[in-house]
Amino acid sequence: MKKLIVLLLIIATACKQKPTKKSVDFTTLFETSNGTETPKYDEVISFYEDLAEVYSEISLFEIGSTDIGKPLHLIVFNAEGKTNIEDLKNSSKNRILINNGIHPGESDGIDASMLLLRDIVQNDSLKNKYKNSLICIIPVYNIGGALNRNSHTRANQNGPKEYGFRGNARNYDLNRDFIKQDTKNAAAFAEIFHTVNPEVFIDNHVSNGADYQYAITHLFTQHNKLGGNLGEFIETKMRPEIEQSLAQKEIIITPYVNVWGTTPENGWSQFFDSPRYSTGYTTLFNTLGLMVETHMLKPYKVRVEQTYELLFSSLDFSEENSTKIKDLRKKAVDEIINKKIYPITFKVNKSSPSALHFKGYEGVFVDSKVTNGKRLFYNRTKPFNKKIPYYNNYVPTKEITIPKAYILQQGWHAVVERLKNNKIDFTRFKKDTLLTVEVQHIKEFETRKMAYEGHYLHYNTTISKNKKDVFLKKGDLYIPTNQQGIRYIIETLEAEATDSFFNWNFFDTILQQKEGYSAYVFEDLAEDFLNNTPSIKQEFQEKLKLDDNFSKSPQAQLYWIYTQTPHYEKKHMKLPVFKLFK
Repeated sequence: MKKLIVLLLIIATACKQKPTKKSVDFTTLFETSNGTETPKYDEVISFYEDLAEVYSEISLFEIGSTDIGKPLHLIVFNAEGKTNIEDLKNSSKNRILINNGIHPGESDGIDASMLLLRDIVQNDSLKNKYKNSLICIIPVYNIGGALNRNSHTRANQNGPKEYGFRGNARNYDLNRDFIKQDTKNAAAFAEIFHTVNPEVFIDNHVSNGADYQYAITHLFTQHNKLGGNLGEFIETKMRPEIEQSLAQKEIIITPYVNVWGTTPENGWSQFFDSPRYSTGYTTLFNTLGLMVETHMLKPYKVRVEQTYELLFSSLDFSEENSTKIKDLRKKAVDEIINKKIYPITFKVNKSSPSALHFKGYEGVFVDSKVTNGKRLFYNRTKPFNKKIPYYNNYVPTKEITIPKAYILQQGWHAVVERLKNNKIDFTRFKKDTLLTVEVQHIKEFETRKMAYEGHYLHYNTTISKNKKDVFLKKGDLYIPTNQQGIRYIIETLEAEATDSFFNWNFFDTILQQKEGYSAYVFEDLAEDFLNNTPSIKQEFQEKLKLDDNFSKSPQAQLYWIYTQTPHYEKKHMKLPVFKLFK
């Protein structure tokens, strides 16, 4: 009996022993399938758990939660050994954050990142090469989509055999959610992002659109929008040097081909990554952003291998330029504040294209064999290399003067929650306070007719503004602009900005009047009001003469008079955001 007990203890102890470098085979499914398959979500996480168990340079964290109820994982390579969250926050090393599986059907980055970290920890020269870097990886961001596995929804994509679904557990496209943060995924990402505070952020995708010779394209964050010395750096140094690094590996790459329903031969504009997108969001905190877009029609094996090489080229660049990038980021906030003016909307500068030598295929429109119309056909037997215009310069269409602070009236809990998620510093008024501030009213806006990512998004928003003495209440938020999150503050609280909180419907209740009038009663009040306010009466009469539509609508006339009276509610169309200038 004693022998049996001893034997069972030996077996139990053996079962609990940590895996060793020899006991775990870190060959991936991508490799064993000859580049045709990608692992399931649980298999990806198990791979990294084993990697962290075997190699002291790998740490694994569970952070936040997602809409499917599972936490996000963060994998960190540190050549000096295991790290913890506080060490990660305080490290002076070069920091790179790589995001994968935001659209789980686009799994190239998932496989490339597994190969990347495995190859680094198993190669002493690579470990030494990146000893001054923290390589941080989110293995699968859209966990709900990854678990919704199928082999049909990516109709135009050449592999892998099975993959995840684009929408998350609540059918959100997570690459439209970074600024509005409707999902738990986005909130958890914000926690990871602000913990890592990366110099460089990379998001791995697969493209749709035109056909061409390239297996991989890049989408660097738009340099005019990034602006200043960081914008110049990403456009004139980071992009060309990474392109050159890949050329030395005999990999051709081009800017993301932003073309739909036609051929690229006439050129195209650079994709404008506003803050709803990952690189647009990370740019708000002066991180250099790169979105990788492999080409859907190229074999999966080629796409993963080229993503792998692009990741290494990006690591090399960030390692070699770490001091410069840190210096640029450190000075970015002062640079923004010193300019005093901040652009909030842009348009393509059609008069200033760059020349791009593009390797494409001849495209023609031929009769469809399915419908009674035409279809676009790319002839791969007729490749070409042509010089085409690439419109990669944008110019501001609207700019604001940067205030000393924004003031947000209390009660807008969803906005406050997002300010906290994004580490925005603010205080609250300790008592009722009278201040002279800029008050803004929504003047005009348009709204999408169809639902878009859970919202009916506003656009073409304009405001009217005037300075007033306003009694601010105890508990209202005072948000200074002189802080690391200045871009985030401006882009969300300026109603006219592309992805402002107003445009994303956070303030929609100000658009609805809560009180009104009965016309047959108000007629008498309106008459007395006009008689007692000659200046308003004169303005009314002039409007009748100058505005034909107004003169034809008694209802519009009476409503206009109503808006001039004390009966009209002051909160209607008024933003709960004030601007304080020095």
